[in-house]
Amino acid sequence: MILTLTPNPSLDRTIELLAPLERGAVQRATAASQHPGGKGVNIVRALSASAIDALALLPGDADDAVVRALGAENIPHLTLPIGAPLRSNVAITEPDGTTTKVNEPGPVLTPAQLAELLELTVEKSDGAAWLVLAGSLPPGAPADYYARVIDAVRAAHGTRAPLIAVDSSGAPLLESLRAAPDLLKPNGEELAELTGISDGPCLEADPALAASASTSLVHNGVGAVLATLGSKGAVLVTAHGSWYGHGPAIEAKSTVGAGDSALSGYLLATLRGNSPQACLQQAVAHGAAAASLPGTMVPSLEQTTPDAVIVTALA
Repeated sequence: MILTLTPNPSLDRTIELLAPLERGAVQRATAASQHPGGKGVNIVRALSASAIDALALLPGDADDAVVRALGAENIPHLTLPIGAPLRSNVAITEPDGTTTKVNEPGPVLTPAQLAELLELTVEKSDGAAWLVLAGSLPPGAPADYYARVIDAVRAAHGTRAPLIAVDSSGAPLLESLRAAPDLLKPNGEELAELTGISDGPCLEADPALAASASTSLVHNGVGAVLATLGSKGAVLVTAHGSWYGHGPAIEAKSTVGAGDSALSGYLLATLRGNSPQACLQQAVAHGAAAASLPGTMVPSLEQTTPDAVIVTALA
C-alpha cells in the first residue's frame, strides 16, 4: 500500500483556452473542469487508476467540496475534520500546453490539528510500502513539519517503517533534508533552490548538470532523487548510479499533475521490484502520458509507453 499525506489540499479548477493567454483581456474558455487536488491526492488518483492500493490522508470536513469530490471520484481517502473550508486553485491552460496557476493559501491548521494529522499519518503508515509527503503546507505550519513527520514515523515503526518520499517546494522541501528522506521528487526549479548549483531552466536543459545537483543531495543523506525536467524527461540519482530518461516528443495539452503522475509511475514500478532504470522509464512514461491528456486527467498504466523511453547512464 502507498499512503500519501496532503496537508493543504484543494479543489482544482482547470480552464482551457483556445488562444494564448492575454493579460488584461477578456477571453472565452473552450472547456472547464474541476477535481479534488493536491499532490498527494493526484498521486492516489493515478495509482488507483492502475489498480494500486493507495490512500490519501488530508484535512477536511465531510461536507467540504474537496472531500465530496473525492467520494464522487472514488479516490480512497481518510480525512481529519478541521471546521474550515479547504482552498480552491485555478489552472489556465493554453493550446501549446503552457499552464498558468493561481493557488490560494488554504486554511490555517491549529497546532493541535497539525499534531493530530501527524499522529494519524503515523498510525496509517504502519505496513505501508511508501509514505509520500506531498505539496505545500498550510499557512502557519512549521517549515520543518515534513521532517517531524518523517522522524515520528521512523521512531514509531523502526525497521518496519515505510520508505518515505517528499514532493514539495520551498522551505518544507529544504527542511525535509534534515530527516534524510528515501526519495526527493523536485522539478528543475526546486532542484536549483535546494542545491544552488544553477537556475531551473539551466538544469532542465542540461540533464548532466541536473544529475550533478541531485548527486550532491544523495551524498548528503537523501536516498534517491527523481528530478523531473519538463519536456526533457527526468533524471534519477541513487547511491549506485545516475540515469537520464527521455521519450519521444508529445503534443502537450496540460502539464497539470504531470510531475505527480511521474512520481506515481516511479512508485508503481518500485512495487513491482523493477530496476532503477525501469523505474525511471515508467516515471517518464507516466509524466508524458499525463501531459498529453487535457485538464487534470491522469493516465492508467495501460495508457503509458515505458518501452518508448530511452534511458542513458550518466557518469
